[in-house]
Amino acid sequence: MPNNADISPKPASTHTRAKNASAATELDPDDFARAKRGFIASLKQTKIVDSEGRRVTDVGDYEFLNDEMPDTVHPNLWRHAKLNTHHGLFEVCDGIWQVRGYDISNITFIRGNTGWIVVDPLTVEATARAGYELVTEHLGYRPVVAVIYTHSHADHFGGVLGVTSQADVDAGRCQVIAPEGFLHEVVGENIIAGPAMGRRALYQFGPLLPPGPRGHVDCGLGNAIPMGPNTLIAPTRDITRTGEELTVDGVRVVFQMTPETEAPAEMNFFFPDFGALCMAENCSHTMHNLIPIRGALVRNALRWSKYINEAIEIFGANTNVLFTSHNWPRWGRDDARTFLELQRDLYKWMHDQTMRLANKGYVATEIAESLKLPDDFLAQEHTHGYYGDLIHNSKAVYQRYLSWYDGNPANLNKLPPVDVGRKYVELAGGPAKIIAAGRAAFEAGDYRWAAELMNHLVFADPTNQEARSLQADTFEQLGYQSESSTFRNAYLMGAQELRHGYPDLSGGAGRARGILVAMTVEQIFDTISVRLKSEEVGGLNALVNWTFPDLHGTQDEHWLLGLSHRTLFSVRGRHDQNANASITVKRALLIDILTQQTTFADQISSGNISIEGDATALLTIFGNLDVAAAGFAIVEP
Repeated sequence: MPNNADISPKPASTHTRAKNASAATELDPDDFARAKRGFIASLKQTKIVDSEGRRVTDVGDYEFLNDEMPDTVHPNLWRHAKLNTHHGLFEVCDGIWQVRGYDISNITFIRGNTGWIVVDPLTVEATARAGYELVTEHLGYRPVVAVIYTHSHADHFGGVLGVTSQADVDAGRCQVIAPEGFLHEVVGENIIAGPAMGRRALYQFGPLLPPGPRGHVDCGLGNAIPMGPNTLIAPTRDITRTGEELTVDGVRVVFQMTPETEAPAEMNFFFPDFGALCMAENCSHTMHNLIPIRGALVRNALRWSKYINEAIEIFGANTNVLFTSHNWPRWGRDDARTFLELQRDLYKWMHDQTMRLANKGYVATEIAESLKLPDDFLAQEHTHGYYGDLIHNSKAVYQRYLSWYDGNPANLNKLPPVDVGRKYVELAGGPAKIIAAGRAAFEAGDYRWAAELMNHLVFADPTNQEARSLQADTFEQLGYQSESSTFRNAYLMGAQELRHGYPDLSGGAGRARGILVAMTVEQIFDTISVRLKSEEVGGLNALVNWTFPDLHGTQDEHWLLGLSHRTLFSVRGRHDQNANASITVKRALLIDILTQQTTFADQISSGNISIEGDATALLTIFGNLDVAAAGFAIVEP
């Protein structure tokens, strides 16, 4: 076990101090006025807890951002983090308010004739409820009569039960409006890769890093993500086309569909009565991700740019204020248009320049190394990479068109990390020599090369404490130098786990149940399929008929699930007379079983599930499902 000196965060090296000292960019000083404009009040207690008294978030942990800028944070990221710490209730314009700073996203309240229209009710119930209570305290009580989800990411719907209830929605007292495909994308985008994506998200957002100058300072889109489960109420009204207009509690809303941009299902919208344009998460005060480092489908930079241009064409002439799902608004027609034009051109520039170089034969790593943002973008805060990063985004564009493969056969079937690590260590002449080379690179400030060398040794021998410590120190300096919050968080998480080990994340199978209850039967079976242990079912076949009585009268009531050639397949809307068994179970109960709230055996014995035929067919399938490792290693084997 390393001593305390080895596992504590280190100071900035001379190389990092020198680099950060010269890294600041001259940016628009009006950003601070914008971030504070319209301030009304903050929560009296910065710590927000859930119904059980458990800490959800505490913006007070970031008071250190009021201190002098340290040398362990990129100066532009420090500035951006300071902007994101402005928290409380803000007036956007007469009739529209936002609560910002208590979640990574914003919650917006629009005054209707009888109640509030809420846009994007945050990530978790506790932060949304705290925002609603702050609004009520200072603006008076009004019921929430409508909720608008801008898109299908959890930080824009996960706190919905903090502002309304399923009962109010079912009774028609509150409607829920979302872009077409929202519900499918909420469940589908992350469900197949859910465990892996959740683990990697800890590196992207850094929630396990202690706040401080040598730890977590920001998330780019906002201060920090709150801790807790997401909730979900299904939409009652889908928006299907650009130009569609609704009057919601007396407020006119004109919608613009923007699929395949920041989310697979997303929309912008305009309030003609207020001259207010909501750009959802298609625009923020940061370069966004074209693919997040947690993983997701690659986003379409070309379409993204075109949708921003379409918003300019449709709404620009009448926009007096522009607000988004993160960060702070822009006021004035000229300022809003200038903001939109630069955001539009940023995504188009990344797309076009990446493909220009790709078509000259450059590979993704070469393109990422050579592309530098022009001064046009560097002069403004909102086009810097505090969340996304040009290095990663150019690779995303390349991947969308040309895949991960760079065309060189040497890279077509590379050795896995442990094997290649051992061979590199052997080639170097043993661990001592590769450590010596890594330490020389570290002392020279060549941290990317030091990380490459130490990565091979850590994967060759994860018990080598000297290698782990040097790699942790290397990651730390790279993190300190990163303008991107996601890069910083990833590097510092890697350093923390090399020093302390990776976290125990077991016991969270039911954590996402608030979203999983919306899974379709097809999504349930797809989720089961990727857990099948192929090596255990060779030569086995099974057919099981499924009846879901809570879906009576729909095509989803009857399903066939089959095991064939070590693979599961499903067929919607029919049974097979030659099936080995037939099972009747409610869809909701099957989700309970899959999230380990109960078991097949208990529910069969309780009479809640009936089986006819050979019950071992069910065991053949469900007895051979793997368990996802929520806390798997990342920076070591």
